[in-house]
Amino acid sequence: MSDIKNVEYGLEKIFEGAQDFLPLLGTDYVEFIVGNAKQAAHYYKTAFGFQSVAYAGLETGLRDRASYVLKQDKIRFVFTTPLTADSPLNDHLVKHGDAVKIVALWVEDARKSFEETTKRGAKVFMEPTVETDEFGEVVRAGIYTYGETVHMFVERKNYNGAFLPGYREWKSDYNPAPTGLKYVDHMVGNVGWNEMNTWVKWYEDVMGFVNFLSFDDKQINTEYSALMSKVMSNGNGRIKFPINEPAEGMKKSQIEEYLDFYGGPGVQHIAIATDDIIKTVSDLKARGVEFLSQPPQAYYDAVPERLGAHRGAFKEDILEIQKLGIMVDADEEGYLLQIFTKPVEDRPTLFYEIIQRMGARGFGAGNFKALFESIEREQALRGTL
Repeated sequence: MSDIKNVEYGLEKIFEGAQDFLPLLGTDYVEFIVGNAKQAAHYYKTAFGFQSVAYAGLETGLRDRASYVLKQDKIRFVFTTPLTADSPLNDHLVKHGDAVKIVALWVEDARKSFEETTKRGAKVFMEPTVETDEFGEVVRAGIYTYGETVHMFVERKNYNGAFLPGYREWKSDYNPAPTGLKYVDHMVGNVGWNEMNTWVKWYEDVMGFVNFLSFDDKQINTEYSALMSKVMSNGNGRIKFPINEPAEGMKKSQIEEYLDFYGGPGVQHIAIATDDIIKTVSDLKARGVEFLSQPPQAYYDAVPERLGAHRGAFKEDILEIQKLGIMVDADEEGYLLQIFTKPVEDRPTLFYEIIQRMGARGFGAGNFKALFESIEREQALRGTL
């Protein structure tokens, strides 16, 4: 807990300092550009327990792309693939591989969100656009953030369709049971050398976010590599974007590996919350989701000490946690449990974190060393360490 450096005196104080010109209600959807959207959707249904929601493609009048929308609880993922050789989506796909393109944010007023951010310097991705069908209207507008990643503002208070105008309901006979995934807890972006503070300032100035946690290379390091990270949050704390950059080390860090294979800055991982991490991880493993190797015995021997004052409140079985490779950390507010998947595509880029918060509001600082050593073992196997 002592490793975490708050940039203010307390989290509540920090959130109070966030500006209110851009109220965000939550994450609306995350859109991925992929090589084969039909197969990607099938994988996320099978492996992660997502359910079919909506579809757009040739049958709905689109000629250049197809999109499949999946949902689990409050999480909405969209998988989009280009259909023609001249589609601009191909450029994104060739450069980055299967990757997150759009992080859509749910807002009350998309036009105002666009106006407020662009007048503060945001680069335009899409002007405010009204989309309509028999179910009502949606207003969307988009701006670029780091790399080619986009924040799309989505105003859907006057819409009751399956997803967006232009999509039709997607009914499927294949509907695997959900795995207990609830909502997007946070999303982490990797940026290049000496770019972290630039993007911290961008989120402060353009989005009205605050930096409420900071980690430097003295805190996030192993024998071989290091990185730095700052966590940005909006005013109500619903949207949290940690931003990582590489730091000097003896060997290539995971951030450098990501930047090399992704081809620049982008979304590194999506952290998804669950209320029962033991059941969720057990289900995911049974469905073929691969996780990083578990920490050594000494890590689990030290869990009671790491829990500190929260030891008495700890409800989970340590042996079961260890069997699954789940990590434990605590802060002043409580404890958390977390585990990380291996990359979900052949490029060592995007992966997922499964997290259960039992009061804790941090990001597992006490687990950084064990986590990064596990990642380095994977890098060594890939020959990229």
